[in-house]
Amino acid sequence: MIKLLLIEDDTNLSYIIKSSLEEIIGEYEVSIAANGAEGLSMLKTVCPDIIVSDIEMPGMNGLDMVKKIRQTDAGIPILFATGKVSPKDVINGYGAGGNYYVKKPFLPEELDAHIKSLINLRTDTKVRIKKSLRQIGNYLFDTKNNCLTDGLKRQKLTSRESQILELLLENKGKVVRRDDILLKFWEKNDFYTSRSLDVFINNIRSYLSNDDTIIIKNIKKVGLLMDFD
Repeated sequence: MIKLLLIEDDTNLSYIIKSSLEEIIGEYEVSIAANGAEGLSMLKTVCPDIIVSDIEMPGMNGLDMVKKIRQTDAGIPILFATGKVSPKDVINGYGAGGNYYVKKPFLPEELDAHIKSLINLRTDTKVRIKKSLRQIGNYLFDTKNNCLTDGLKRQKLTSRESQILELLLENKGKVVRRDDILLKFWEKNDFYTSRSLDVFINNIRSYLSNDDTIIIKNIKKVGLLMDFD
């Protein structure tokens, strides 16, 4: 069920949209606000999956409402359903924080397609973000952006540091052979690359030093083992 907050001052149109989505399309639960101020108030209690809003309304218009929403919620999809679709109007709408436009009049199926596209895009983005975040003890490791955070400090890693840490993390509790690391990231194994690996490991240890449960142990003549509670 898609929870939708519709902000529309035309009572007849809002009723048509609500009944079309709930009864013809199905899979929708539509709440209606008559202007931007009412929409902001309802947002706190409705907790919608998406907002569909007109722009020109009495009291607070759609642009001002969306600007206020974006001060605290950058993620909720917002679709403007309006007759104002000149280049300037579109620029203003996207600048306020809108995600898409649909021009009035529109078919229920058209609105449904736009809504589901925005929701799916948001879901895919959240999944990608979640997949890139890994927990290491008290640290959060962002593999996409190569950084570690412990709630107080954010540490940027080099690409090579991030790759080595991710490999050790994927093999948590297991020994990773030094030769395999060297050949994977340096494509050779000699004295200089081996010393370079030691430097990277020491850097990673220092980044994780605020959590005593995290260990990166040298297994003599074999490799490296990472473990934590």
